[in-house]
Amino acid sequence: MKKVFALLLVAIFFIACKKDAVVPPKELPLPDAIDTSSFIEIDFANIVNGLPLSLQTSTYVSSANDTFSVDMFKYYISNVQLVTASGYTYTEVESYYLIDQSAPNSLSILIKKVPSNHYTSINFTIGVDSIRNVSGSQTGALDPLNDMFWTWNSGYIMAKIEGHSPQSTNVNKDIKFHIGGFSGSNSGVRKVSLTFPNTANVTKNHVPVVQLSADVYKWFAQPNFTNFSTENNITSVSLSSKKIADNYATMFNVVSVVN
Repeated sequence: MKKVFALLLVAIFFIACKKDAVVPPKELPLPDAIDTSSFIEIDFANIVNGLPLSLQTSTYVSSANDTFSVDMFKYYISNVQLVTASGYTYTEVESYYLIDQSAPNSLSILIKKVPSNHYTSINFTIGVDSIRNVSGSQTGALDPLNDMFWTWNSGYIMAKIEGHSPQSTNVNKDIKFHIGGFSGSNSGVRKVSLTFPNTANVTKNHVPVVQLSADVYKWFAQPNFTNFSTENNITSVSLSSKKIADNYATMFNVVSVVN
């Protein structure tokens, strides 16, 4: 009888141990990795009040009814961001581009490593942020040899127009607008946000093309009206350069998004 009782105790012990045994959790499948092998192309078409910009060969009329031609048109685009309808934002790393009307290859930029998604808008900066203005010698688009740099104290020229106008009071009738400044109330850095007319559908095997226009006409129109007989040479940071920057912040428009 004692043997039977002992066997029952052993059986109960093993049953209890079996119930309390720890079962390791099942390994859950990892989420799919975000595909960052995709691209989006951004094309820039520089215009003057709806007309294609042509350097040195064409004349245009400003909002002040001044006639002018353009010999040089350059501006920096930096810190590009792509945004979805849900608010997801992709920010490009090392995002600095010099758009130069005299260099056709610069008018098209390729944003790399873009996660596959449906993007509805784009954000970017006109100019170069303060960090890069004080980071020492730069290369590529930020190389001082691109003639878009003053000094390590004054920093980069954010955007530049040079040309001629019969209304200019300068001896050779030239006009020069070199807009800079990376800090303070007269900074030439401006942020731009543009909504797409339709989504840019980025996938691993497909590169959508976004075409933007940049209108020189807006530099001298409202909200800060410019007359070349009184304002034709801005080559330093000032209240006048700030007003031009306020104007060129409105010069961009989304022409199309082609998927």
